Amino acid sequence: QVHLVQSGGGSVQAGGSLRLSCLASGLSYSQVCMAWFRQSPGKEREGVAGIFTGYGTTFYADSVKGRFTISRDNAENTLYLQMNSLKPEDTGIYYCAADPQYCNSGSWHRALAFSHWGQGTQVTVSS
Repeated sequence: QVHLVQSGGGSVQAGGSLRLSCLASGLSYSQVCMAWFRQSPGKEREGVAGIFTGYGTTFYADSVKGRFTISRDNAENTLYLQMNSLKPEDTGIYYCAADPQYCNSGSWHRALAFSHWGQGTQVTVSS
């Protein structure tokens, strides 16, 4: 059984940094699509960053390119999202997601394609 347990997040002023972690257990596949999504009040869940572990390719939403970095520590089975230069519009609940499938630049951000989700963690950026 797959479990994704998130940690990190919190409150920070604009321009600050935060790091999110997602510990994955029970995910034995070597090629997995993993991603971070966020949801703000009144908005749909949107993909922020993704990674396909088979090739190590990473994907980013235009709104976070150059500020966020997604990475995975295979030895620790942990997915990370380093968020720098945070803006108030980055505020929301962040979720990690995983699915044992191939993903590319055209598919990583489709929330319905992911079968496993973390519990969510709040990120609040004040101006």
